[in-house]
Amino acid sequence: MHISEGIVSLPILAGCGVVAAAGTAVGLRKLDQEHIIETALLSSAFFVASLIHIPIGPGSVHLVLSGLVGLLLGWASVPAIATALFLQALLFGYGGLTVLGVNIVVMALPAVAVYYLFGPMVRGRGRFRMIGSFGAGATAVFLSTILMALALIGTDSSFLVTAKLLLLSQLPLMLIEGVITLFVISFLARVQPDLLDYSTSPT
Repeated sequence: MHISEGIVSLPILAGCGVVAAAGTAVGLRKLDQEHIIETALLSSAFFVASLIHIPIGPGSVHLVLSGLVGLLLGWASVPAIATALFLQALLFGYGGLTVLGVNIVVMALPAVAVYYLFGPMVRGRGRFRMIGSFGAGATAVFLSTILMALALIGTDSSFLVTAKLLLLSQLPLMLIEGVITLFVISFLARVQPDLLDYSTSPT
């Protein structure tokens, strides 16, 4: 779901760059030493999951796991995702360094959003945890798609058709991400429930 270089306008590049820098600063400030290993592992999972790309117009489709990252890390998901995106751009040319701020906004802000939207449900048990986990995975992809579409349309209204196609193409991914997040959270709840303890989470 990376936006390629040379697509979005300079004002959007600059605005997203500022937002990405601010979000990363907040995430680093809230990240304590106790959660560094957890953050690094989830950043690596995000990096690996999104390596396989299927190009669609100016963007691409791939696994994201941003909903899972957001649920477990809160604001720390911004520097975690930013690090993974930077390495992908540097090593593989995915997206690109000039659009790094845009891609951080597109991928990381929805992760933070689902932390607040679905975190309380995931702290619950049974059906509430399942619904919250699925909702977080699916909603993170949906919000990222909306942000990407807005970046494209804000650059040029001619991207409207492309934005609609991107939204349609992400529908299956929303379901897949929801199911993956549900299973991972359910597994963690059984084997290491302390990872879901939001009282010690880096919010």
